Amino acid sequence: MSYGTRVLIFIFLVIRCGFSKGEQTVVPAVYVFGDSLVDVGNNNYLRISVARADHPYYGIDFPTHKPNGRFSNGKNAADFISEKLGLATSPPYLSLTAKSNANKNNVSLDGVSFASSGAGIFNGTDELVYEDMKREADAAALQKRLSKSIFAVVIGSNDLFGYLQSSNLRKKITPQQYLDSMVFSLKVQLQRLYNLGARKFEIAGIGALGCTPVFRVRNKTECITDGNYWPIKYNEGLQSMLKEWQFENRDITYSFFDTYAAHMDLIQNPASYGFREIKAACCGFGELNARGLCLPLSNLCSNRQDHIFWDLFHPTEAANRIFVDKMFDGSSKYTSPINMRQLVAA
Repeated sequence: MSYGTRVLIFIFLVIRCGFSKGEQTVVPAVYVFGDSLVDVGNNNYLRISVARADHPYYGIDFPTHKPNGRFSNGKNAADFISEKLGLATSPPYLSLTAKSNANKNNVSLDGVSFASSGAGIFNGTDELVYEDMKREADAAALQKRLSKSIFAVVIGSNDLFGYLQSSNLRKKITPQQYLDSMVFSLKVQLQRLYNLGARKFEIAGIGALGCTPVFRVRNKTECITDGNYWPIKYNEGLQSMLKEWQFENRDITYSFFDTYAAHMDLIQNPASYGFREIKAACCGFGELNARGLCLPLSNLCSNRQDHIFWDLFHPTEAANRIFVDKMFDGSSKYTSPINMRQLVAA
């Protein structure tokens, strides 16, 4: 979805369409906001988008063995989060509103995904339909349901990647100023969700961009320093903002997942997790399979389980599973101030 973080606003439409039956216990729903790391097919419904995982070899290890919009050989982090919570994967929002969907008004009560490949923190929108929502749902019941739901936010990589790749941006604004702007803009979006009743947030930081195949291939296969330094600085700023935000809104509960720490752990200790290849992508062209996108005529590794990276940007299903394991039950090395299991119980 080229509309970037305006996905953070569409939660209004979900509740307006989907709040109809009795309350569920513990976690009634999961709402996912983010980019291609958690996109489960929204981009497949966009006519004008090159960021689509609707062709082989994407989905080769998914239960259907077919491409399904996930930028992975199999399941991604959104799938594993839902599994941990005992829920079905939240469906793509656009699949529920598509003209071909005869039941397009029956939005899943288990949650909805607004994640879209290419989405970023910037390029948001101020178009709200909260007044419509209030007219069509009981306010007290709506508040109770939202307060128990999990709001998973995985965003920011595209913004930082775009900055690092843009000489024009780097001339206009310093890296730290750009990161500060990212953090501030995300806080504004999160506050909008809070104002509607969201109380439990799972928020992921940015991973080691400099160690992705697309960066390594430009640096004689080694990680690029800037690509790792600035994600660390962004994650520090994000954590500071979240602490401040919680102080301002005392009924917020959140778990921050340090994607960078988890990412580097796999890269530095691959054998401990069953990986053998830490640099090259499984699917792609040229050196490190990082000179081109994963396409039907790409090179494809024979064992996806021993690769950390699926394509030049994204992790394999095996790596995604480990990330979510750490997100859900990880120690303070990976999660703060609590992990996701504790977030659910809070």
